[in-house]
Amino acid sequence: MNIKLLNDNLVDLFNGKTVTIPSYDFHTGTSYFDEENKLTLQENEILILEGIHGLNDKLTPKVPAEYKFKIYLSALTQLNLDDHNRVSTSDNRLIRRIVRDNNFRGKPAAGTIEMWPSVTKGEELHIFPFQNNADAILNTALDYELSVLRVYAAPLLRQVTPAEKEYAEARRLLSFLENFSTISPTAVPPRSIIREFIGGSAFHY
Repeated sequence: MNIKLLNDNLVDLFNGKTVTIPSYDFHTGTSYFDEENKLTLQENEILILEGIHGLNDKLTPKVPAEYKFKIYLSALTQLNLDDHNRVSTSDNRLIRRIVRDNNFRGKPAAGTIEMWPSVTKGEELHIFPFQNNADAILNTALDYELSVLRVYAAPLLRQVTPAEKEYAEARRLLSFLENFSTISPTAVPPRSIIREFIGGSAFHY
């Protein structure tokens, strides 16, 4: 992470200057600059900075505290399968990520499953210690989302072969998804947060 560039850009934006925002290509794993990707803040506009380190003030040391309003988004699943078994928040989030990684990063389900332990470790290091610093907390879990995500995730999980070490986890997730009837993605509103994972969002980011 280029902390210096990020803070220099933020300070310039708050001072009314125009900056060129770097982009990141997840397929190649490289960052690049596009001179057309410029940003200028108008008076009274709000800048949204999203990311795993967003609640950590070490990310934005040059930005005064009064300029920040920290929002913690978490998918806290509230469903139960029956009287004794709840729907795991971690499973919900992993399935979200499998669908998103395939749709937007060209990664197969096995690749996402393989890296999942490092994702959860990163949360323990970089999110959970700072969640109490948030000014607001929003639960992004939707009761119907697994029925939609199943449409995308099930075929991807079936592609994991017995020769891959992620096979057992893929089969477990497939079995879990069988608890949900499918819902067509066409029923998902364009402004739904689920569109971040399946595509077709009304927002551009």
